[in-house]
Amino acid sequence: MAPEIVLSGNTASGLIKPAGGFPSRAYVTFLAGNGDYVKGVVGLVKGLRKVKTAYPLVVAVLPDVPEEHRRILESQGCIVKEIEPVYPPENQTQFAMAYYVINYSKLRIWNFDEYSKMIYLDADIQVYVNIDHLFDYPDGHFYAVMDCFCEKTWSHTPQYKIGYCQQCPDKVKWPTKEMGPAPSLYFNAGMFVYEPSRKTCKALLDTLKTTPPTAFAEQDYLNMFFKDIYKPIPMAYNLVLAMLWRHPENVGDLNKVKVVHYCAAGSKPWRYTGKEENMQREDIKMLVKKWWDVYNDESLDYKPPEPVSLQPLIRALSEAGTVHYITAPSAA
Repeated sequence: MAPEIVLSGNTASGLIKPAGGFPSRAYVTFLAGNGDYVKGVVGLVKGLRKVKTAYPLVVAVLPDVPEEHRRILESQGCIVKEIEPVYPPENQTQFAMAYYVINYSKLRIWNFDEYSKMIYLDADIQVYVNIDHLFDYPDGHFYAVMDCFCEKTWSHTPQYKIGYCQQCPDKVKWPTKEMGPAPSLYFNAGMFVYEPSRKTCKALLDTLKTTPPTAFAEQDYLNMFFKDIYKPIPMAYNLVLAMLWRHPENVGDLNKVKVVHYCAAGSKPWRYTGKEENMQREDIKMLVKKWWDVYNDESLDYKPPEPVSLQPLIRALSEAGTVHYITAPSAA
């Protein structure tokens, strides 16, 4: 169970509104290092283009992302914005995955307050149905999909040890007599809807300095920080692939799933071999192929808008007698 943190009075709601309102909206993802996750981001921006989103994809990159990868992203129409790394206080915490420590840098996306609302998507996510309507959800809340506690990465938690999962809370009930109140609802931080604010970003970074890191790194931290304003949204907005074998009754029709999160071991499409556990399932193979179909579709590559020529308009106005040319004086 994630530890509790106490926020100062001006951050108790977990959200601080920016001083000015901005009409802009955007999707945002995060990229670090020179590895192959750049393929995930290319797939993501092409997927957003396929579903005809009205909004751009911002990519928050750490300084170690090579120039070559940045050019690839820009050539695909991404807005690349460099951010500085964020590290938690030094400690002996064993993270569920060693690379989770760098994910604290995602906190800096709250600084992007030129946008009034953003939807964060991990680079191993693909969007198969337009989700622009999430931008219209009421302000003042943090929207995300509830996580599952059944995978082995949760083995350090009391939830896993007693077989309790918020995806099926009636199957194994939380023993309140022995263990106190049930844990707060807990979201997966691979996809969420939030409102950028520099003040909120400062509060996130300041509070982090005095908050001991926990196994799920920034995901635990965001759950603690936004606990009071978190609003669950349906699983269709972030299908974690483990749900296919852990809670298939909750998944329903795969064709109606809007967002797929390829976070299960061995499921990254650009690394897929089919050798890991559950990776030979027909539904997994279908979803991996679906990702590649988007990635390989050259018709989804970014095409810069054609420059608008004013000559036809000027010519028409001139013929109508409403435009008169005046010879400009010499600059000599």
